[in-house]
Amino acid sequence: MKRLNHIITKLCRAKQSGVVSPNNLAKRFEKPTELSPYEFNAAFICVICGAEHPEYQHALSVMEYAKNNSEHSVIARFYLDGLRLIQQEISQRCSDDFEFDTALTKLDKELGHNESWQSEERPPDIFWKVFFPEALGIGKDEQAEVDALREKRKVTISHLNSNPIDNPAVEILFTSNALLTIPKSSALIDSLDLTEDLKDKLKEAVREPQLYWYDHPIPVGVPAHENEILYGLKGLNDTVAFEKKAGVLPENARLKCVLSVSVTHKGLQNLAKNYIEQTLAKSDSLDHIDVCVYTEADTEKIIDQILVPAAEHYLKIHNAKNKFQVLGVDGEYGRHYSFLKAISAFWSVILDDRVKGTFKIDLDQVFPQNELVAQTGCTALQHLKTPLWGAKGTDSFGNAVELGMIAGALVNESDIDTSLFTADVKFPSGVSSLDEYVFFSQMPQALSTEAEMMLRYTNGKIDGIESCIQRIHVTGGTNGILVDHLLKYRPFTPSFIARAEDQAYLFSTLFNRDPRLAYAHKDGLIMRHDKEAFAGDAIKASAVGKLIGDYIRILYFSAYTKILCGKFNKVKQQINPFTGCFVSKIPVTIVFLRFALKAQAMFQTSKEQDAVEFITSGATRISAALKFISGEHSELSKTFIEERDGWDLYYDTLQALADALGSQDSFALDLQCRARKLNASITIRTEALKNA
Repeated sequence: MKRLNHIITKLCRAKQSGVVSPNNLAKRFEKPTELSPYEFNAAFICVICGAEHPEYQHALSVMEYAKNNSEHSVIARFYLDGLRLIQQEISQRCSDDFEFDTALTKLDKELGHNESWQSEERPPDIFWKVFFPEALGIGKDEQAEVDALREKRKVTISHLNSNPIDNPAVEILFTSNALLTIPKSSALIDSLDLTEDLKDKLKEAVREPQLYWYDHPIPVGVPAHENEILYGLKGLNDTVAFEKKAGVLPENARLKCVLSVSVTHKGLQNLAKNYIEQTLAKSDSLDHIDVCVYTEADTEKIIDQILVPAAEHYLKIHNAKNKFQVLGVDGEYGRHYSFLKAISAFWSVILDDRVKGTFKIDLDQVFPQNELVAQTGCTALQHLKTPLWGAKGTDSFGNAVELGMIAGALVNESDIDTSLFTADVKFPSGVSSLDEYVFFSQMPQALSTEAEMMLRYTNGKIDGIESCIQRIHVTGGTNGILVDHLLKYRPFTPSFIARAEDQAYLFSTLFNRDPRLAYAHKDGLIMRHDKEAFAGDAIKASAVGKLIGDYIRILYFSAYTKILCGKFNKVKQQINPFTGCFVSKIPVTIVFLRFALKAQAMFQTSKEQDAVEFITSGATRISAALKFISGEHSELSKTFIEERDGWDLYYDTLQALADALGSQDSFALDLQCRARKLNASITIRTEALKNA
């Protein structure tokens, strides 16, 4: 710990953080009951700098006193727990990992004898050797680094898919998710263009505590031009219209889109579907798509009316309802993400056996059809007909893979005039804040974006016929999976994952079967990302919650990796640099240092309101996350095992139903009839809404 203390002290002094001078906080510490979140954060930094810090003892005493005697006792306990957990983690890591222990010693000595690292021209790799090794070497020769990562991701193809997607409108179930939250102000409710019944339910919901935090949820009653639901569905409708005009689809084709609805407050569950129906009724007709809206109540009906009876009848499993609770849409991102993949298997087995796969889009993304045709020679749906989706091959490590998943890429609206193939995350020119000396994900993210997402098969030795690349870095939309691979590999994202649910989905497939399930990269399969164009206010409003979720992601990804196979280095070998940078050997240390230094930067840049929200909310949410991952038999571990068993039962039940329907079993046919009636009740046609 002394070595770590020295390192943090040097970092703070060199970057003039404003928390290590002898007298800047002493007077404030004299009245612990009057301290603000700023002082508690500064006290934590003082103590993490070690006993040699002039205010060490005073800062520690203040936090000890305040943990039981202050309105900010939760914050005080949070920081005290952090100090204890960091000491445990660093001591354990140094004991177990000789390389880490050596790196820590070397950094301590180098900082003690060499101040040249402070030069603005030199990258902060001196610190990254200990805290963030995933970024080492990135940015020095960008093209060479891109080429090297592409070789690592290369798959030598042995068999292209002999039965690829042929009719995307029929064979692909498109999916997306709507994230609903309460209005920006409860005073606005009476003025909203909603029925009185919806307004009454909304008034009840705003009085409830918030349960979940999303990147940019849609406030109920938001103006139409800011409503992602309308934007995304209209974009998909326009995509189909373009495909018809181009002769790719017949004029009578109607594309199916499953829209799950997740809410931040429990009371919104009761009004979500009615709100969406009222919203769509006032919008332009969606004359090329059918929208099937699934709320938590609808997934409960699938469980009660279809899955439970089938499991009891065919598998002789009773009291199966609890296990089937893995199927749902309310909760963290992981829950609805898994649902939007798994529902295609249900659809294919019971509703329409022509469905061969699913493809997820985000509602703030649209297919830029004119640019796609001009720059790639294919429409959006033609890209999905690639025989790479479902191909087989061997990865660069010599392991067999099945490319049963597919991934595309994104281009920012502001960049599309330059080219479709403009990376939406660019290499940074350098660090800009103190916390980036211990964690700087933009560096590996830029490399991964350029190497994986921007690759074109039109030139070079990776041609898309004899070889392609697999994708590790994927985005929440613009990806899909084939139904037969769902049934075979049974991938899922655990419901506790609240950030990067798309990348966590891949984790469950890394070591569960040979050959390994992987994502095929389809060059040119690109959607335009428009979130800044119309959802700027929502993004700003959710920025702090998103940032905290990013920190929890480090804790969860690191803990999740350990329980998957117990082979930390083997997992990191597969998923570095970007996805892997959130899997750390010292996750607790990284999270607390990032958190404290980020909060300090907010205060220094006059973002006091954001900083207070960040510390207050972060102390509660991160504390809960630490509790969730603690212990040899953690709640995280128990949840993962329970959900894995639940998904196994789900797919076992679907397989039994498929077999029974194949033999025209009467019980299965009755369940199929029920399922089709249920689906008809949740399918929305805007033409019918307008006529009602």
